Amino acid sequence: MNWFLLSFFCAFFTASADALCKKSLHKSNEYLIAWVRIGFASPFLLLLLPFIEIPRPDIHFYFAMLLLFPLETIALILYMKAIKLSPLSISLPFLALSPIFMIFTSDLILGEKLGKHGVVGIVLTAVGAYLLNVRTTRKGILEPFKAIQRERGSLYMIIVAFIYSVTSNLGKMAILHSSPLFFTATFLPIFSVIFLPVLLWNNHGKMGQIFSRVTLFGPIGFSIALATVTQFLAVNLAETAYVISVKRMSLLFGILYGAFWFRETNIMERFVGGITMIAGVVIIMVF
Repeated sequence: MNWFLLSFFCAFFTASADALCKKSLHKSNEYLIAWVRIGFASPFLLLLLPFIEIPRPDIHFYFAMLLLFPLETIALILYMKAIKLSPLSISLPFLALSPIFMIFTSDLILGEKLGKHGVVGIVLTAVGAYLLNVRTTRKGILEPFKAIQRERGSLYMIIVAFIYSVTSNLGKMAILHSSPLFFTATFLPIFSVIFLPVLLWNNHGKMGQIFSRVTLFGPIGFSIALATVTQFLAVNLAETAYVISVKRMSLLFGILYGAFWFRETNIMERFVGGITMIAGVVIIMVF
């Protein structure tokens, strides 16, 4: 399977997990759902270990992991806060900024230099994200960014987008110095153990809620597991910024989930931005 299909499937699984998380957040706090994303994905990922060759990671692998865990913890908490506070169709689009940031962070961390057409495609995906808030431009071209002040979830998601522009590259560094499936099978399980004290601190030591809604939490974990496998296989085959750009098509799936599951409004207007994002992905693929 090529990197584009892997990234596309990753987009779908990510959007599905986001929608399930938003539904869960009606009755659970963001710290619990943040742990559910990684904790319930871990058993599915650990099933890979008996079937893969175990590499010998070097110092670069451990350095990447050391940086990944605190950054991913901050990003995960802010991510959950964002989708709890704001509609999916408003908060999620700002994740499309991460490939823009990666034009610079990929070069800095991995030495990956993107072609001019690839940069154009990435920029188009970000423009599409901007246009997803197109109705506010009637008040001025900068109004969508002014709207960030009113939608705290959007501000959180911009911070998440920048953190992910760093952690996506660190993840690829870890893969290059181990193997895609080994990193996939071990990162989230270890992360879930590290994040557990944060959850216990927030819940005053109570763990009962973890298993209170297994029929909903299980599908979240399964979706995240599939998204993780497809993403890390894809970044092993192509430049990280291109993979993440295609992955951000999850925003389009998120808009559909917002419309049909959460009855969010102004959906058709946001498809203008969606079409622009698709155009950006097409340019990345064709050139």
